[in-house]
Amino acid sequence: MSYHCQFPRYLACLFLSLVLGTDLAIPQVLAQTGVKSSIGKGVAFTCNDSEATIKAKNGPKVTIGPTTIYIGYQQVSSINKDPRIIRFDNGFKTWCRSDYETTNDDGTGYGLLWNGGNALYGIFSSTGSQTGNDFRRFTNSRWLSSYGNGGGAKVAVIARINPANGNVYYATFLSAKKPSDGKTNSLNVTNLSWNGSNLTVQANSWYSPRRPDRNSMNCSGSSPFKYTAVFAGDLTKVNSASAINCY
Repeated sequence: MSYHCQFPRYLACLFLSLVLGTDLAIPQVLAQTGVKSSIGKGVAFTCNDSEATIKAKNGPKVTIGPTTIYIGYQQVSSINKDPRIIRFDNGFKTWCRSDYETTNDDGTGYGLLWNGGNALYGIFSSTGSQTGNDFRRFTNSRWLSSYGNGGGAKVAVIARINPANGNVYYATFLSAKKPSDGKTNSLNVTNLSWNGSNLTVQANSWYSPRRPDRNSMNCSGSSPFKYTAVFAGDLTKVNSASAINCY
């Protein structure tokens, strides 16, 4: 809707414009939702829990407008956790996913980043490859396609997720690599940021963080090392990687 004013009717027309509102300013402001991220200790919930129940546990979540997405885990046995992620809109459950990893890998979800649009990333932990449905079915042709050698060390999995239904588009493992024997070592993500094309991941890495070519860095001092990796948005490559006291 537009209005055309000629003085001396200017003041009356200006008043009319203020009352009815402008067509351009308000949508532009509302569109600027920003990027939200949350990294923390995973909390337990099920797909049958209410939003009030999950919210009270103060686990990682991202909220933009009427939508909140929570990440955590369900304790499925005395020695095994499986990841969970759930979305609520205006307090009503839109979807919940319990099928990302259903093996004996003791995994959990502990981080999210969302731009309010199609860029939703989840952070999960993994303690080793197990028979059955695990994150490897999402990691083909990505930067690091498997947990690697060994088992027990807790590493990260980064997954890009469709916010409309929770489907995983693709994922990559992110781990440390022992220079002595090449076995996988622990890595814990501590922060995420997004610039529209690249995902920057900050983490605590034990001996030793990986270079963009996936090989071990040379480090001095004691673990953990403060590690930063800049991923392409499709998780196929690491554009740059650095760590304090490492090269």
